[in-house]
Amino acid sequence: MRVEDLRSRFFFLINHARKLRHPSSDRAHARPRLAYTKATMTLRSSFALAALITATAAAQTTTSTPQKQTTRRTPSTASKSTATSAAKATAEPAANPTDNPPNVPPVQGRPKNLYALRYIDTQVGTGEPAKPRQYYTVRYTGWLTDGTKFDSSDDHPGAESFVFPYGARRVIPGWDTGFEGMHVGGKRRLYVPYQLAYGESGRPPVIPAKADLIFDLELVAQSDTPPQEKPEPAPAPQPGETNPAQDAPKPKETPEPSTSKPPTPPPATTPAGQPPQSSPNP
Repeated sequence: MRVEDLRSRFFFLINHARKLRHPSSDRAHARPRLAYTKATMTLRSSFALAALITATAAAQTTTSTPQKQTTRRTPSTASKSTATSAAKATAEPAANPTDNPPNVPPVQGRPKNLYALRYIDTQVGTGEPAKPRQYYTVRYTGWLTDGTKFDSSDDHPGAESFVFPYGARRVIPGWDTGFEGMHVGGKRRLYVPYQLAYGESGRPPVIPAKADLIFDLELVAQSDTPPQEKPEPAPAPQPGETNPAQDAPKPKETPEPSTSKPPTPPPATTPAGQPPQSSPNP
């Protein structure tokens, strides 16, 4: 109902109440109590209608900003199961057909990693790719997982690089496979588990037992044959010292024995005027 209709209704009731409170003389003597009762009821309804009109007008003139209702959706059991299955699918890799090849008794389940190498290529080399069965020239630094440095090629005499035959089991197993995919000139951080390093016993006191290792590696060069070692420079002679290679006395030359026969001595002659010697008498 509109406000205008309510207002017209209100004024109609007010006028009607006035007529009832002031009736004509002939009807006032006949039913005075009935007229008073109707007038009172009409006034009460008029006041109630006036209050209703006021509330309706206030509701129409007052502008209120509607608040957004936020509803919290409770995940259903189906959505929970779907999320759980998706998480399991993410955690577990898909089954690999090569895990159960033909003619091999099949097994249920997915293989799990026991231990593995991890690496980060900090610099990709621009040289040729690393080849197996080559002699690698490497610069390296090794740490324990607590940050203790235990070895480095920079600490070697002359800071010379380390050379080893790749894949020949001359180094720890992690090094025999840790250069795969590198290029000459590249750098790599290699994370080696203790199973591929020095094992359960370690190398006390430098390498503890079951010690995982971290290496920074640089593949300097590779070759089919081991590089030639640089000759060590001869130490400079100290003042007052002699060089035994130059000042040693030369041995005397020994004449070679002659192969010819020695000359025959001339026959002995008796000098003149002397008698020959005779043997003494017995």
